[in-house]
Amino acid sequence: MLTDIQIAQSCKLRPITEVAQAAGISPDNLELYGRYKAKISREAVQGYLSSGEDGKLILVTAINPTPAGEGKTTTTVGLGQAMAKLGKRAVIALREPSLGPVFGVKGGAAGGGYAQVVPMEDINLHFTGDMHAITAANNLLCAMLDNHLQQGNPLGIDPRRVVFPRVLDMNDRALRNLTIGLGGKMNGVPREEHFMITVASEVMAILCLANDFDDLRARLGRILVAYAYDGTPIHASDLHADGAMAVLLKDALQPNLVQTLEGTPCLMHGGPFANIAHGCNSVQATRIALKLADYAITEAGFGADLGAEKFMDIKCRMAGLHPDCVVLVATVRALKYNGGVAKGELNRPDVDALRRGIANLGAHIDNLRKYGVPVVVAVNAFPTDTEEETAVIRDFCAERGVRCARSEVFAKGGEGGTALAQAVLDTLETERADFRLLYPDDMALTDKIRTVCTEIYGAKDVNILPAAAKELERITEMGGGKLPVCMAKTQYSLSDDPALLGRPEGFTVTVRSVRLAAGAGFVVCETGAIMTMPGLPKKPAAEAIEMDESGTIRGLF
Repeated sequence: MLTDIQIAQSCKLRPITEVAQAAGISPDNLELYGRYKAKISREAVQGYLSSGEDGKLILVTAINPTPAGEGKTTTTVGLGQAMAKLGKRAVIALREPSLGPVFGVKGGAAGGGYAQVVPMEDINLHFTGDMHAITAANNLLCAMLDNHLQQGNPLGIDPRRVVFPRVLDMNDRALRNLTIGLGGKMNGVPREEHFMITVASEVMAILCLANDFDDLRARLGRILVAYAYDGTPIHASDLHADGAMAVLLKDALQPNLVQTLEGTPCLMHGGPFANIAHGCNSVQATRIALKLADYAITEAGFGADLGAEKFMDIKCRMAGLHPDCVVLVATVRALKYNGGVAKGELNRPDVDALRRGIANLGAHIDNLRKYGVPVVVAVNAFPTDTEEETAVIRDFCAERGVRCARSEVFAKGGEGGTALAQAVLDTLETERADFRLLYPDDMALTDKIRTVCTEIYGAKDVNILPAAAKELERITEMGGGKLPVCMAKTQYSLSDDPALLGRPEGFTVTVRSVRLAAGAGFVVCETGAIMTMPGLPKKPAAEAIEMDESGTIRGLF
């Protein structure tokens, strides 16, 4: 059996100029990064955004992820390829991978099998440099803040109340908590510092939510970096860092164009994790996809309790978007895992475990319907699935009035997704979205948190720790009370405890810390034991990655 990288390397790619022309993008509007990837020019981006009618927006999300794998990105890519097989104009809009998971354990974000975005090696490694630009812009602000402290601190910044951390696009647990500025007066003011992974940076969220360059710079200027000794908030604009940060990001702001194995155009731009950030690709890429295609297919990170909730309540709220249909990805294996089957036993048929675990699928269907959008369940097929097990999911969906289709895109590419594509098309034809947000802007922040926890996670109660409650009061006093909340929570459970699988009940979500992301325009609420800087596993994926004498990369999935 071929690996993902072997499949990708055996594919004959079309020049990206041809892919662009087929999508309605003039080659003159491209800035090429080699033959097979490009950025869309700033002028062209604004031109596309101000012209034409929008196509239909299809969001792909999933049940809670498990070690068994769900294949959400694979399904997204395969659905785009299948739409093309049916003669439909489709453009995919995806997130960019982070190097952390690539060299860690989760893997990349280019799909898998015969439903991949290529060139997958470039995409999963440096790509067009967007992650590096975000890292540089973030850390420039940090360097300017520490230099301000060193050069006399005219703003009176309290070194104990610096709230904007440095970032690195790598899993490095040793950087979570450290002390900087040691070694004498010339090495800076000693203070406690923290690192997050780049995709959790507020700068990443700003890039993804900005409408244009001016909006980008304005948002960067609003970043809250620290408090003065007298409690005055200090922003990036107070340090005069916003202009230089924006310049570092000027190219990264432009969406990237690549293709699938079957030549379907894909806009890949932005890459925040949905468990610790808002988890969506850029607003610009999504909007351009809507202008270029009859069907724009995008995804949101991790399970629907995280990615889809934030797609609706943050991205759609800010950008004025609304999905016309949601595809909810599930697998027989993952539902059996939710039903208590150990990972090593998932290949064995177990209808009883499937019936226990399918409650997780039911929770996500119920949640998505709260947003007034039609749902289609995609059963991502594995060779070990039995007809009896698949029938359980099909019957479960039928009882809830939801279309369900088997997807074989991993093994068969677009041809294996035509049943799913047809189910989506039928749903768009017969069911109209009546999109609504989960909560209004003027609801109190504590009530927004409680609404997400009880309505989406199914919590009985919410425990906001004293320090977090005090910060919520401060944010409200600073004028941030009308912002949406961005919940940082484990992706493995509907609760904040990764061990609670299925559809847990009677649990309490603990909010331990809160921070204002004023530039991005939301309030981050960290729950449970979630960490914003992951660590590498005992055997990192990096150990298997190398390049042979011919220049061919090996071991990358």
